Amino acid sequence: YITMKMINRMKIFRLLPLCLLLFVSCNNEKDRTITLDKSVLLDKIAGGWAGKMVGVTYGAPTEFKYLGKIIEDSIPWEPKKIENAKWEDDLYVQMTLMDVMDRKGRNADAKVFQEFFANSGYKLWHANAQARKNYHDSIFPPMSGHPDYNFHADDIDFQIEADFIGMMCPGLPQLANQWSDKIGHIMNYGDGVYGGAFVAALYTEAYLENDICKIITKALQSLPAESDYYKIIQDVLSFYKENPNDWKAAWQKLQDKWENTDICGVGVPFNIDAKLNGAYIALGLLYGEGDINKTMDIATRCGHDSDCNPSTALGVLGVVKGYHSFPDAYKEVLSNVKDTLFVHTNYTLEKAIYKTLAYIEKNVTDCGGKVSEECIEFKLQESRPLAFEASFPNLVFDKRIAIPKESSCVPQGKWEMQNNVLFSDQAGDEISFEFEGSGIALYGWWIRNGGKADVYVDGVWKRTIDCYYNYGKHEHKNANIYHILNLGKGKHQIKLMVRGEKRPESEGCVIGITEAVIFK
Repeated sequence: YITMKMINRMKIFRLLPLCLLLFVSCNNEKDRTITLDKSVLLDKIAGGWAGKMVGVTYGAPTEFKYLGKIIEDSIPWEPKKIENAKWEDDLYVQMTLMDVMDRKGRNADAKVFQEFFANSGYKLWHANAQARKNYHDSIFPPMSGHPDYNFHADDIDFQIEADFIGMMCPGLPQLANQWSDKIGHIMNYGDGVYGGAFVAALYTEAYLENDICKIITKALQSLPAESDYYKIIQDVLSFYKENPNDWKAAWQKLQDKWENTDICGVGVPFNIDAKLNGAYIALGLLYGEGDINKTMDIATRCGHDSDCNPSTALGVLGVVKGYHSFPDAYKEVLSNVKDTLFVHTNYTLEKAIYKTLAYIEKNVTDCGGKVSEECIEFKLQESRPLAFEASFPNLVFDKRIAIPKESSCVPQGKWEMQNNVLFSDQAGDEISFEFEGSGIALYGWWIRNGGKADVYVDGVWKRTIDCYYNYGKHEHKNANIYHILNLGKGKHQIKLMVRGEKRPESEGCVIGITEAVIFK
């Protein structure tokens, strides 16, 4: 698709500033085309992947160390640390998804994408970890990301893995949304899917537009206006318009309104919600004013997921400005590592760049555009919003309780206590307690010797849960093992009964219980 002669001629890793060739034909709004010189396109693609690498390593030392507060301390970083990007899940997870396209085609079923990353050798967390477990429990997309089976449905997971979709779809927001809808529902739902769709849409516009405010506003058109994700980005745009010189004031307004809306981290100072962290991406882009260092610094200093957010913000800005605009010190390191494999993948930086270009050419052709040796003509698509869905409507946090200390907790059988965890592997052992509210989420062990248990609510059997987990040589000692929402108001009883059974690969039948979150 790209000959070595072309690669050598373009010299992507030592480009001088380019005269950007972009020709726009606007006969009418529904039949617009844009032509990009292929060398310009490569510069933008390289800028996107380089931005991902630079941004994620800049924010890595502070990831989830500043919860609900601005990072005022100095950030220990130097360009040489860009080499560490090969270890970052912001890159290798989405390269796994790209590998599915390489092996099975762009139109592979969602289940195939789920299978590849579920069987990968790396650790996963939150919505991704649940989607992986769901695969092994025979729960497939779109239910693997549905809030009935994934309590992390609104988490950031798809948002940090969707860059490649947007990078492959310049000027094609409808196509980007089709992929976001399919792949995003592997691990997320509602705002969790919209986070990835928003990121992808930012990239589709970044190829064509230099004005950050216009890019964000246009990207929003890919989301349903009823969604909280749409509303929080609108807030960022409004705060910026009111005060374009004080990002900290805008951050505080976001904090006051949205900090405590995260379901996954409810009741603790921890927010991995897609929409708030997505707002930090927009904040960094707007207040960064097109400056590479300022953009990633602000997106990082917003806190919480402070490596993922600058990675995406700088990836988008890298597409806007192109690889040639990065500081020479950054490009020197990137050039040195361009042929280094990202862990758990067969991808290098250079391969990511040229694979992205190859997929752009296929997507453009499929969508009515034209590809020549030197240029690509895009037939632009109008943005259309995804269908509206809400993961946890009207859900209000009440309290967290430590189950071993709960006065109404009644263990029957040979339950043991270890570090405030009640656990048993004896068939027939039960544990029950009462709560008042409309929903509950139970937490406990996902471990290599985890077993099965039956869950009853108000005396009615609901589900058999399986607490085995040893994927990517990883266990979770405080995982969401069961949740049920939308119960009638009032008092309820929940009971777990150990079955003394396990899946073949498990080393035991243990059920461990740690805490519960009550909702009203």
